[in-house]
Amino acid sequence: MIDMMNANHAAAIAAKLARVDVTAVYPITPQTSISEKLAEMVQKGEMDAKFLTVESEHSAMSVLIGASYAGARTFTATSSHGLALMHEMLMWAVGARRPIVMPVAARTIGAPWNIWGEHQDVITERDTGWLQIFCENNQEVLDTVLMAYRVAEDPEVMLPIMVVEDGFIMSHTVDIVDVPEQDRVDRYLPPFRPKYPIDVNNPMRHGGLVMPDWWTEFRYLIHLSQEAARTKLVEAEKAFEEEFGRSYGGLMEYYQCEDADAILVIAGSAAGTAKEVADRFRSEGKKVGVAKLRVFRPFPAKEVR
Repeated sequence: MIDMMNANHAAAIAAKLARVDVTAVYPITPQTSISEKLAEMVQKGEMDAKFLTVESEHSAMSVLIGASYAGARTFTATSSHGLALMHEMLMWAVGARRPIVMPVAARTIGAPWNIWGEHQDVITERDTGWLQIFCENNQEVLDTVLMAYRVAEDPEVMLPIMVVEDGFIMSHTVDIVDVPEQDRVDRYLPPFRPKYPIDVNNPMRHGGLVMPDWWTEFRYLIHLSQEAARTKLVEAEKAFEEEFGRSYGGLMEYYQCEDADAILVIAGSAAGTAKEVADRFRSEGKKVGVAKLRVFRPFPAKEVR
């Protein structure tokens, strides 16, 4: 179905298509309309999920970690100072190996006070262990949320993912979006079936005290999963292209780079503008290309080189 929508509504509809079980939200500009759209769909019975309102972004992530332990597919969204307030639980989600997917409407962090689009909020969280994928347009947001679940829930990965959309430039700007049919999404994205869910009939310890000798092993396994995610991200996008006919270049998209004398390296919505600039330079006989950094974590060092 072809529709007009902003990136926030595209992200919320992707959560519905992914058959998210639990979403916990706290509003913050310019993310708030993601939460509002989720609430509307749940209230109307269009989305079969638990919609939980909490007192802070810290609490939202805490709720989702617990729900994920119980075997639920989980979703939230945030921006800026809300993401910063989540910081402690961002670290916990990684260490607990919870495959939470979270769109972030990237926005400035004060002071001075500013609500406009900027990547500093997500860049600040780059070393928490979350995978980070930057989107160029509203269609890419919807598609990337679906791909993110497929990667995050893979047994070889089991790590959370941020889907980054530029605040206001995408969150509040409408564009044409192709919304896929539910049955096709179901073929692409299997149900979440964690290997070790909380089970009162089979008690086990989750996230308990770890001594220093074992701590190193836990961190090393997270590193291995980050490395595995490089391949899994490419595989998930290839499978997505086979089902839906759309792809975004893997970890990094190259636009007219083959013979370029100069390359613009860029992430997010500005990539679309950069491609127009490259075309204009090409028309003037200047060999300019664009390298869109789509996946920032794990960092695509080989692709950048």
